[in-house]
Amino acid sequence: MTKRYVSLPGEAEAGMREFIDEVDRRLSSDEDTCSVVEDVLIDLSGDREAYERWQDGESVSPAERVRLQSYDPCNTTLESEYYAEKDEEKFRRSKHLQWLWRQFDSLPIADNVEFALRFRRMLADHLFEDCGDGCRFFKGISFTYGHNITIGDNTIVHDDVHLDDRGKLTIGDRVSISDGVHIYSHDHDVVDQTEVRNYHTIVEDDVRLTYDAMVRAGCKVGENAIVGARGIVQNDVPAHHIAIGTPAKSVKIKPGWEDAATPIDEAGVNRQEQRRIEYDLPDDLEVFDEFQRDLR
Repeated sequence: MTKRYVSLPGEAEAGMREFIDEVDRRLSSDEDTCSVVEDVLIDLSGDREAYERWQDGESVSPAERVRLQSYDPCNTTLESEYYAEKDEEKFRRSKHLQWLWRQFDSLPIADNVEFALRFRRMLADHLFEDCGDGCRFFKGISFTYGHNITIGDNTIVHDDVHLDDRGKLTIGDRVSISDGVHIYSHDHDVVDQTEVRNYHTIVEDDVRLTYDAMVRAGCKVGENAIVGARGIVQNDVPAHHIAIGTPAKSVKIKPGWEDAATPIDEAGVNRQEQRRIEYDLPDDLEVFDEFQRDLR
C-alpha cells in the first residue's frame, strides 16, 4: 500500500534528532546502562524535580518513592528474569534496555508516531542481536529477552506483538507483522509444564503474518508466505503459500509462484525438533516451583 510521507515541523525534528542521538551515544559508550535508562525515564516522565528532592533527602510518600526508584531498572524485575536457563551476562544489559522500551511505551509521548518509531529503532540496535535498516516498531511490542532476536531490513512490527526469544528468533527482510501477532521460540512439556524446550523459530523474507496470528516455537514460515488472521502455525509453512485456520493449513499458492512453490499436498511438515536448542542448567541452581509442588 502506498503511504503518504509525513514530516515534523523543523524545530520538532531538530529536538527529536538531538535527543535520540544523545541517548544513542550514551548507550554506545562505556557509561553504565542502568544510569542511562534511569536518566532518560526521569526526564521523559517530567519527574526530574521530584527525583532531585528525593535524592536531597527530602520527605516523599511511599508511593512516590516506589515510582522514583522504578526509573532505575536495577530496582525492578521482569518475568524473564526468573527463567533458569537465561544467559546471565547478556541479560544484565538487555534487561535495562527492555525496561526502557517498555516504560517508554507507557508514556503519552509514545503516541507521537514519528518520534516513537525512531526512538524504538535506535533502541533495537542496542537490544537485539542484530537489526537491519529501515525497520519500524509500533507500540506495545514485548520480548522475552531481546538479545536473541535478529531482524532484517525494512521489517514492520505493529501494535501489541509478542516476540518470544527465550530460544532464538530470526525474522527476515520486508516482513509485515500485524497487530496482536505472537511468535514463540519456547514450548512446555505436556506432562510437566515446568519442563521448557527452546527452539529456533524462523520467519523468512517478505512474509506477512496478519492480525492475531500465532507461530509456534520451532516452526518456519517460508519466504513470501502469508498466514491469515488468527491462524495458528503448528507446522512449517512453505515459501509462497497462503495458510489459514486453526491449525493453519496451506490452502493456496500465491498467483505467479506456482512453479517455484512446494505443492499444496506436500505442505504441513513439522520440523520443530530439527530446530531445538539444547541448554544446560547450573549444578548449583536453586529450583523454584511456582506451583509449590514437591519436585523430589
